[in-house]
Amino acid sequence: MPLIERIVDLHADMKAWRHDIHTHPELAFHEHRTSDLVAKALERFGIEVHRGLAGTGVVGTLRSGLGRRAIGLRADMDALPIHGIMHACGHDGHTAMLLGAARYLAETRHFDGVVHFIFQPAEENECGGQEML
Repeated sequence: MPLIERIVDLHADMKAWRHDIHTHPELAFHEHRTSDLVAKALERFGIEVHRGLAGTGVVGTLRSGLGRRAIGLRADMDALPIHGIMHACGHDGHTAMLLGAARYLAETRHFDGVVHFIFQPAEENECGGQEML
């Protein structure tokens, strides 16, 4: 199946993940529900999961072939307190798209090396990336 067709097939799941995350916004370093959603999805895809980085950060690691090269793909998970707490920054979409990429790559493994799927907490004003390092 060509890439575009498979992405179309994944659209409903990505949309559902985004709506779920959007409906349950969480502020910096409090992304517990989102972190659980991400980790469980990665595990279902057969991806090695590392939790607890910077508290709520999640990294999924997927290996294919014998290559030693690695790449990191990152999405942020926090919401902003704009007229209440909400995902006005688009991080709900970032997280859903990265889950879609993780699922596709786990299914196809059309690469040789390692992909790290990095789901970062506290991107907005709280230095979550530095904390994850």
